Amino acid sequence: MRTHCNQKTFDFQTQNSRKIVAHFNGGNITSDAGGLLLRQVERITGIISQFAECFTDHRDADLTEFTVKELLAQRILALALGYEDLNDHDQLRNDPLLAVMVGKKDPTGKKRIRKRDKGKALAGKSTLNRLELTPVRANKRSRYKKITVSHRAVDAFFTDIFIQSYDRPPSTIVLDLDATDDPIHGHQLGRFFHGYYKNYCFLPLYIFCGDQLLCARLRPSDIDASAGSVKELDRIVRQIRSEWPDVQIIIRGDSGFCRDSIMSWCEFNDVDYILGLAKNERLKREIIEQMQQAKELYEQSSQASRVYNDFEYRTLQSWSQARRVVGKAEYLPKGENPRFVVTSLCRDEFDARTLYEQQYCARGEMENRIKEQQLFLFADRTSAATMRANQLRLWFSSVAYTLLNALRRLGLKGTELARARCDTIRLKLLKIGAQIKVTVRKVWVCLSQSYPCRGVFAQVYENLIRLCPIRLRC
Repeated sequence: MRTHCNQKTFDFQTQNSRKIVAHFNGGNITSDAGGLLLRQVERITGIISQFAECFTDHRDADLTEFTVKELLAQRILALALGYEDLNDHDQLRNDPLLAVMVGKKDPTGKKRIRKRDKGKALAGKSTLNRLELTPVRANKRSRYKKITVSHRAVDAFFTDIFIQSYDRPPSTIVLDLDATDDPIHGHQLGRFFHGYYKNYCFLPLYIFCGDQLLCARLRPSDIDASAGSVKELDRIVRQIRSEWPDVQIIIRGDSGFCRDSIMSWCEFNDVDYILGLAKNERLKREIIEQMQQAKELYEQSSQASRVYNDFEYRTLQSWSQARRVVGKAEYLPKGENPRFVVTSLCRDEFDARTLYEQQYCARGEMENRIKEQQLFLFADRTSAATMRANQLRLWFSSVAYTLLNALRRLGLKGTELARARCDTIRLKLLKIGAQIKVTVRKVWVCLSQSYPCRGVFAQVYENLIRLCPIRLRC
């Protein structure tokens, strides 16, 4: 007769002569011990603390157990660790190490006020959900949802974090703009069908400088890709120049941002630009000679060939003035592949080939950063009913990205993971099994002895421990 295991013991198939028996008696064990590195990054940069300053808490402090900073830290750190849904927090609230990362004085939850909450140091999904569902005009007289957020403060926050990441002002920065689809599957506010992406989606606007995020604006998809770009650029550029008045700023984007309003704003505000330009018959005629040369080179070498032309161009109606255009006459095995960019940079700074291949084509790296945030930090989890709640979710994901990117920039420098994606960082450095022991004076984190990246972890720790908090720097 087969022996059935009870609910506390699990007998598995034997391994040679050894029995394999499993028990849920290992004590407090976490799979996210590497999150301590994120805690150290937060202590250095104050990213979550500064983000919390964008919120106003109208709750009665005597009746609350979680500060806004603690709620935000729990939500953002969970995203960084790979937990995308609020539902996950009904289990995560039992994790003492996450409570340590959040900053709870009682990581075991033994001192919670309500009997049903004892042993659960962190907030549950319902408490966290109030962050997203607080109405815009909530105040002290509101009944349940009383934590409001200043959109203007959040906008300034991302640029502040970017500025703080530099020890000294750079001579030149490049701001990359792009829009992408955020598919939606319900009937959320702002739901529209987009013909290019062929689905119902939002159309968020992103602005990056290198791998650092400066703007993540959720928008409905029934608009032009460039809508609102001038407004976002104006506030970002003003904020940057208030700190770095002499920095050269270059705007870069694809043909979706090649609009006279953007180029005219740049010219008026002493900002340079490199923008893709949609091809048309007039532009193609400008590179007929170069295209013939490219074809001849291809026939000789059987390899893709490129020849460039540099010329002045003005549209018949939409542009207010003539501008410099670089045309790429490219011939591939499939035939002609003409491409164009318009720029305010002069020929003395960049010749046509350098401008296109080294300056413009580098914008493709921004697309990788957007994919990184959407695929691995759940920026597409915008299933709430209102635009305000979904914008908050996008910001939570953006702050999680900013925190992980700070770990990559400050901690992973000089390691084999210096260029790793967020998901690789999570897998290699954050997902570490450990036993947690909480005593009166210490929290012991007993890391797995079989952890394969111990050397990298130690190197990252040494990189971080040498750094002073950014606010204390001269």
